[in-house]
Amino acid sequence: MDPALTSLIAASVTFVGTHFALSHPLRAPIVRIVGELGFTIIYSIVAFAAIAWMAHVFGEVQSGSLGGSGDVGWVIATVLTLPAMVLLLGSFIANPALPAPGAEKAARKEPAGALLVTRHPMMWGIALWAVSHIVMWWSWRTNVVALAILILALVGARLQDRKKEALMGEAWAEWESKTSYWPKWSALPKAGWKLWLLGTTAWLAATYAHIHIGNVPAGIWRYV
Repeated sequence: MDPALTSLIAASVTFVGTHFALSHPLRAPIVRIVGELGFTIIYSIVAFAAIAWMAHVFGEVQSGSLGGSGDVGWVIATVLTLPAMVLLLGSFIANPALPAPGAEKAARKEPAGALLVTRHPMMWGIALWAVSHIVMWWSWRTNVVALAILILALVGARLQDRKKEALMGEAWAEWESKTSYWPKWSALPKAGWKLWLLGTTAWLAATYAHIHIGNVPAGIWRYV
């Protein structure tokens, strides 16, 4: 195996593993020792170091091209990334999972927007992005990073439920009773036309930027 690819796998495992460890079992003891600000600094340093390692070795991987999945893969990726953007942007609206004042009050309200689809719209948006890259079957380095992100998003969402249950108690239990971990795809149109308009605009911009960042046209730009 290409040593750079081996290093990328190690960096990806480190990124996911340290995120889970610091966000869950290690968070409380570290906060007791260094406080919330100290924990945030430590978490940020570890996360940025892991991401920098991944980015560095990603560029060094020279082997492992898989040839791609052709037009079928591009169509699937295009279809997946639009709702992914809608869910991602919708996750910032009235979401009690976000670390913001009034989270318990928000959890007692009826879900709306992207939260009608899933109580973890950000995580599922990221997961769809990851799947869209895996189905392209472009290269091993892309698949390694995308798989790491997929695991981080979906396992992280489950772990977030457990953490919120402990932190918010009945408020989060009530929120779980009104929402779903697994996406209700039929509820996507109910997210609202404003969110779909915003998501479509951002999706068009992001896929256009892919031309310049990845040197590969993506989304509808591949066909126009």
